[in-house]
Amino acid sequence: MKKYYKIIIAGVLAIFIASCAGTTNTEIKTKEGALVGAGVGAILGQAIGHNRQSTLVGAGIGAALGGLGGSQVGAYMDRQQAALNNAVAASDAASIRRSQDVLTATFKSDFLFNFNSFTLKAGAYPELDRVSRILNQYPQTRIRVEGHTDSRGSAEYNMKLSQRRAEAVANALIQRGVDPVRITTIGFGESQPVSSNAAENRRVEIKIMPIRS
Repeated sequence: MKKYYKIIIAGVLAIFIASCAGTTNTEIKTKEGALVGAGVGAILGQAIGHNRQSTLVGAGIGAALGGLGGSQVGAYMDRQQAALNNAVAASDAASIRRSQDVLTATFKSDFLFNFNSFTLKAGAYPELDRVSRILNQYPQTRIRVEGHTDSRGSAEYNMKLSQRRAEAVANALIQRGVDPVRITTIGFGESQPVSSNAAENRRVEIKIMPIRS
């Protein structure tokens, strides 16, 4: 059993050392938190599941929960915001906004889905490619994918459609390497309009929140 701990910690340590090359002191401290989290997660995973798979899952969750210190959060989110703005600068489908330390990437549903559909259009994938690359570069964040519709149709139908659209976007992010442990989904249906324009209310929002230590 102990050998699995050694394997996990050695592997995470190797990744940590390699990833620290060329990083700032703040980024190194963030990675140190992830390293400690991975070790604790591995031990907890083994204790709960009593098998190697649980140990690996625990290590992944622990690394994700390593967290950012209070003084690190603002700078970390500043860099991520700048990277996201650059990624969608030429896009008509997406926009980035910030409220305190929470970033929101908003995608117009008409660019992502056909009417009454939760199947992503071919043109949606390049947009999600660009955003997922940034999400992968900044792993110390949680991600909530939110679906929204306009008020046409029943509230029950719109709630289900918005949830399925959120799940479709989340699955696309996961397929592009974003850790599913970081992602949750929710559908709001027609309950959170942002405009009298129905097209603006049809949207998917990716909320990006820092993991704090």
